[in-house]
Formats: sequence, structure tokens, C-alpha cells
Amino acid sequence: MKKTGLFYGTTGGRTRKVAELIKKEFGSSAIEIFNIKDVEPSDILKFDNLIFGTSAWGIGDMQDDWEIFIDELVELDLSEKKIAIYGLGDQKGYPGSFADGLGTLYCRLADKDKIVGYWPKEGYKYYFSSAEKDGRFVGLVIDEDSQHELTAARIKKWVAVLKKEFK
Repeated sequence: MKKTGLFYGTTGGRTRKVAELIKKEFGSSAIEIFNIKDVEPSDILKFDNLIFGTSAWGIGDMQDDWEIFIDELVELDLSEKKIAIYGLGDQKGYPGSFADGLGTLYCRLADKDKIVGYWPKEGYKYYFSSAEKDGRFVGLVIDEDSQHELTAARIKKWVAVLKKEFK
């Protein structure tokens, strides 16, 4: 598999936990993970495949470190890279803005045709999410608040898809 970098932003630690579970599912040596607050834009360019992870804060906001970094990210030429994204949200607490941080991140990425790893919306209960496009999520959605028992199985299934997409 080509070189894969996973970049996450975290405030409470859940997005980092998901990043570590994704890395474990890929195989520890197959992927490198980074907290977005500790990277330079040039670090992202070292990888063929990219995974970006964010949580949702407030109503539709990405995690703070992503908010700071996103303008630098959108200036990079990522046209030769495959990109997968994941987001955390709380469908019971925020059913009107569920996983919107993921939707915001997706909207800011220029090359939508380079995004892989779309995720079905079945199994979630919410009434609006900016992370939903064309009847599916733009990436993996994890709800550690209401459905933590589904996290491991969702990651396993998503990573199996990414392994095929990233070849």
C-alpha cells in the first residue's frame, strides 16, 4: 500500500482515540498519525493517501485546531492524493447539526473527486447534517456519545473499504 498519513484534531481525546483505532485496523506500520496542531502543511505532502479526522463543536464548527489549520490546507495541491475523512458527532444532543465538523471539512477540500470512503447514513437518527451529500455521509461518522458500542465495527468496515481505495 502507498504511504498513508492520518491527521486529526482533538479537544477531548475522542478523535485521537478513533485515529488510533484506525491505525490499529490498518496495521500499525501501514499508517502514520499526527495531531494537526503539531504539523506543517509540508508534512501532509509527504503522503500519497490522506485521512483527516475532526469532531464537531458548537453548531457546524470543526475542532479548533482544524479551524486554525484549514486555510493552509486548502492552499496545498492535493490533486494527486486520495483523501478519506472521518468525523465525530452526537446525534442525540445535536440532531440538527450532527457531525457538521465533517461536513465543513469536506466543503473546504477542493478536489471532491479525490475523496474516498463515503459512508452510509443508515443506522443514525438525526434530522440534519452538512456531512450528508447525495444520501450518504462524505466520510465515516462516529458517535461516541450515543453509539460507542458500534465504533469498532464501523472502523473495521471503513478501513476495509479504504484499503481497496488506497491501492
